[in-house]
Amino acid sequence: MSKPRVIVIGINGHVGHHAAKAFVAAGWEVTGFGRSNRQPVAGVRFVQGDADDVESMRAAIGEIDVVVNALNLPYHHWDKGRKEALTERVIAALGTSGKTLLFPGNIYNYAATDRVVTPDLPQRPQTPRGEIRVRVEQLYREAAARGDIQALILRAGDFYGPESTGDWFDLVMLAQAKKRKLQLMGSKGVGHAWAYLPDVGRAFEKLAWHRKELGAFETFHFAGNYVTPEQLGEAIVAATPVALKVSMFPRWVIGAIGLVNPMMREIDKMGYLWEQPMELRDPRLDAILGPDFATPFADAVAETVVPFFKAHKAAA
Repeated sequence: MSKPRVIVIGINGHVGHHAAKAFVAAGWEVTGFGRSNRQPVAGVRFVQGDADDVESMRAAIGEIDVVVNALNLPYHHWDKGRKEALTERVIAALGTSGKTLLFPGNIYNYAATDRVVTPDLPQRPQTPRGEIRVRVEQLYREAAARGDIQALILRAGDFYGPESTGDWFDLVMLAQAKKRKLQLMGSKGVGHAWAYLPDVGRAFEKLAWHRKELGAFETFHFAGNYVTPEQLGEAIVAATPVALKVSMFPRWVIGAIGLVNPMMREIDKMGYLWEQPMELRDPRLDAILGPDFATPFADAVAETVVPFFKAHKAAA
């Protein structure tokens, strides 16, 4: 019996890398697509290509039935229709094939007043980035309504995990690890949604495996780890090999840097996500994943921070 096949478009990104590893571990035949094979994954056949080229993507997809779209743009390059144009190229590459498209969503689509975010909650974006995300998902919805593709969106919180850079862990919270300092993101006592990347990758594989039981367009909300800064700090301190001085990161710094840095300026506009509790819930996805699916929170944090400290050779 032949293996099921999947292609990961944008395999070098956070989601793409971990999704590829999860599909390999589950026994799929996995193809990775990207401009370079920067983060090789054992068991993945790599195809070099450019996501700006529809024909390049179409040729790489070929007869493969499941496509993970893990492409992303630099945060400050989302506007001027570029995010939507990237989505349209992926949809064009899929054509009218009826293939299954898996896509990582986020919580920008919802308002700051939303406390419990479920798939049936009306989307009321309050920032330009949120409006872009809603338009992107609408493009997938329309393609699915035409019968061109099946689109499955997995919404999650902020990513963290091993082999992950350019996220809040290494850019802010552990940026001064060599000085034995930990700066926590968020507001004291306020829960925040985090998503452990290996678990996110495995959740994509589960949805792909169950795709024939699902509708043409479906959204799922990955609960991940909904914890306060204090809870996250306790887990990091417990996992690290050195004593850490813990403080709260002064978020006004992002706004100050944003005066001269366009990326930080856009990040600052999403500050409400750190000030207000927004918890992702989805009993339907929980049932698909099963009760023992998630990596225990303490283990997930340890698997993230211990390699970080070893790589940065923090003083013992």
